[in-house]
Amino acid sequence: MRGRVLIVAGSDSGGGAGIQGDLKTVTALSGYAATALTALTAQNTRGVFGILAVPPDFIIQQMRLVLEDIGADCIKTGMLHNSVVIDAVVGVLADMAPKTPLVVDPVMFAKGGAALLDPAARESLSTRLLPRATVVTPNTEEAEALTGIAITDPDAMVVAARILLDLGPQAVLIKGGHLPGENVINLLVTAQSVHRFVQPRLESPHTHGTGCTLASAVATGLAQNLSLVAAVERALDYVHEAIRSAPGLGGGHGPLNHAHTVRPQ
Repeated sequence: MRGRVLIVAGSDSGGGAGIQGDLKTVTALSGYAATALTALTAQNTRGVFGILAVPPDFIIQQMRLVLEDIGADCIKTGMLHNSVVIDAVVGVLADMAPKTPLVVDPVMFAKGGAALLDPAARESLSTRLLPRATVVTPNTEEAEALTGIAITDPDAMVVAARILLDLGPQAVLIKGGHLPGENVINLLVTAQSVHRFVQPRLESPHTHGTGCTLASAVATGLAQNLSLVAAVERALDYVHEAIRSAPGLGGGHGPLNHAHTVRPQ
């Protein structure tokens, strides 16, 4: 086991996304996962039915205790539901992990459409957290909300990614799974390059937690000293197989199979 990942995110009682999906992902990729919970959610495959916020001071305490004892080779953030929580997390990062790689999954909406980020907090996300990110991993819906542009094709994905780059992250991994087509196109965009990853689309209702899983898989790769391109490539392969071999649970958007094995790298 190698690669310590601190995950700062919300809990999913259904086990497919959030902290639960993150823990499974990091473990499957032979990393070590520690956590700081930001919220509890009551949900299943059919939707989110309740959210209980964790006090910011307690989020800070969780992060600080993990970092000062166990440490982290990469940090991943998920559901940070309001500006106060974002500011609390950014403060700990600046104080205790200023140079640690950071993967930001800008969680805004649940798979069923429930809002998981206060709209008033988008500015804090853009101006406080994204400038600190090694890579930010929005889907097209999140990228539209952050940039204000419509994304209907890969060319628009590149435009949105470059707008996000102007906010300060080192790279943007923009996910094209919401766009139509027989293939899914994901783009890793930096100031110097655009890497295009193309995979055949899997027609499946069992895609709950794909965003959390992908971001945590990328974070694990970075924690294990993979290059960003190699970490993204392995993460995309892992998510693709996790969808293909999903266990078929629940009556809505079902969870992935986080337990499958991946090729060594």
